Amino acid sequence: MPSPAQSHARSHALLLLQKLLNLRDSASPFTLVLDTLEQSGKPVIREFLGRAKVAKSKVIYVSFATLRKPAGADVFVKAWGKSPETLLAEIVSHYPSGTAGHAYKVLVVFDELNPLASRAPSNLAFFLSSLITPAVSLVCLYHTDVPLTHSLPRSSSISSEYEPHPLAVLCHLATAVLRVASLHQAVERRRARGRSQQEPEWGLTEGREGVLVGLGGGGSSEEKKAGLVLDMELRRKSGRAVAERFVLAPGVVAATITTTTQQQKQAAGSKAEPSRVYLLSDHPAFRDPGDADQQEAGGEGEGDGEEMETTFNLGLTEKQRRDREGIVLPYFDAQQDIGAGEGGRILYEMGREDDFDDEEDEI
Repeated sequence: MPSPAQSHARSHALLLLQKLLNLRDSASPFTLVLDTLEQSGKPVIREFLGRAKVAKSKVIYVSFATLRKPAGADVFVKAWGKSPETLLAEIVSHYPSGTAGHAYKVLVVFDELNPLASRAPSNLAFFLSSLITPAVSLVCLYHTDVPLTHSLPRSSSISSEYEPHPLAVLCHLATAVLRVASLHQAVERRRARGRSQQEPEWGLTEGREGVLVGLGGGGSSEEKKAGLVLDMELRRKSGRAVAERFVLAPGVVAATITTTTQQQKQAAGSKAEPSRVYLLSDHPAFRDPGDADQQEAGGEGEGDGEEMETTFNLGLTEKQRRDREGIVLPYFDAQQDIGAGEGGRILYEMGREDDFDDEEDEI
């Protein structure tokens, strides 16, 4: 069983993730979501959109690869082919003006930052910093395994050889970094480590030639619906970072954001299932067997008086209990007070096999 300090830290980390997803108390002005080919970060983006819609926050969706406006967005900005200056002016123009900006929160979502990082890597920090205000939160998606077209040094700019990689700049600027991974792959790696076997690889790290197959190539449909692994790194104002791994299982509300209007009406008529967020260590495949057995044993002991399941019986039958109560302990008569100075004497009865020696002291 975890100690009280560990339980408090786990509950605190779960509360911080809920505040981050709900955009409460300015938990993170700039949230960076990192995904791969094996696991897309779009479910996390849809979770932000769904919760912002419930909180009645204004959502500005900046699209580099999305063709249609998501149902959870209030403003849809097409960013492809526009310069950073033009795009910045268009996004800021949709901000609420005057005192109305403090009435509600504004969420700016980028469906991907790779085109912007490839086009203007040196202006990336200034561009993102100009979008953040006390009433505006920024959520951006970045594909870590997509190569940048201009990430290599250019002959026209000598200083580009010493510029940091755009991903390093984004991780430095972000106040919260969410790394997503496939739950099916994490479970398979866990099983391989438990059997002292080599961990399997997927995608680019697999090193196989041919067509890359992402999330659709592994795991059953039930495992895919179970959710994804969310690795959170939240930077506090004090400089301390809170890191924890979670499982995000999107519900009906988050999953139906990109559906049609008719499907949304049908989903609204049915019972809505909210998304579930819990610690990865609470998943059955990642739970410590020792802690689970101890918890089950403690739960049975505190229940309806049921006995623990062991290889031997620790209890007594009714006959055994009566026989135990009827046993007279040795020297029980010597414990009775039979007179002054007589208490505590030893009473010994000779047996047939005893050989009494007259020369020994008499008792």
